Amino acid sequence: MSGTGTTALLSSVLEQARGENRAALIGYFPAGFPTVEEGIRAATAMAEGGCDILEIGLPHSDPVLDGPVIQTADDIALRGGVRIADVLRTVREVHAATGVPVLCMTYWNPVDRYGQERFAAGLAEAGGAGCILPDLPVEESEKWRKAAEQHGLATVFVVAPSSRDQRLAAITAAGSGFVYAASLMGVTGTRQTVSRDAQELVRRTRATTELPVCVGLGVSHAGQAAEVARFADGVIVGSAFVQRMLDHRGDLEAGLTAVRELAGELARGVRTAR
Repeated sequence: MSGTGTTALLSSVLEQARGENRAALIGYFPAGFPTVEEGIRAATAMAEGGCDILEIGLPHSDPVLDGPVIQTADDIALRGGVRIADVLRTVREVHAATGVPVLCMTYWNPVDRYGQERFAAGLAEAGGAGCILPDLPVEESEKWRKAAEQHGLATVFVVAPSSRDQRLAAITAAGSGFVYAASLMGVTGTRQTVSRDAQELVRRTRATTELPVCVGLGVSHAGQAAEVARFADGVIVGSAFVQRMLDHRGDLEAGLTAVRELAGELARGVRTAR
């Protein structure tokens, strides 16, 4: 394996959390929101507050999996002119500032247009740990997976409650790093309750793989984080962080404080679960 990706760091952080008998806290934030510089500061604040792992989103004009909060942030970033170079810069600067593993979460079309090998090389050079690709079919992923592995990057696929057992096995066999379990059908966004389907999905997914299984879509506060952390290896939170920044538009320092405090609350949640 050549390249400078940090998939080994990702695995060690997940293993360390498991050794501490807790779930890892994974925070998502889109690059370029509210600006590239402010997005870097927000993601850094999330790690300072207690996120073990970060996902940097590549804003997309048609984010089929994302709810209204992330769509709003993506629109702001795109209108601000965010480019793939800015996404890679965000990964680089956030990883350099925090030392935590940083993945890129992106729809497939921008990667395919940019060039699979070029994107893998750029993400690895930036110190990225891997890529989460919610809409890349496993059957069409071999070229990407080879490039990612060559550059030391994990390829994280998304499974859903609708995934049949045979499909789960195919997805988890192809993936690396961890498995992203979408806890409910539909789009991202905070929910009052976390779907009961999540626990069953984690159980079914674990039956097919040794990879950690991390749950996203719907977690917004410490109680929900603790609930999910009882059965998952990682708790993924996105919309709640983005909402904190939206709530404080025009006051960056207040937004950063709110994001840092939310990360702290969620980090305590994943630690009190078991």
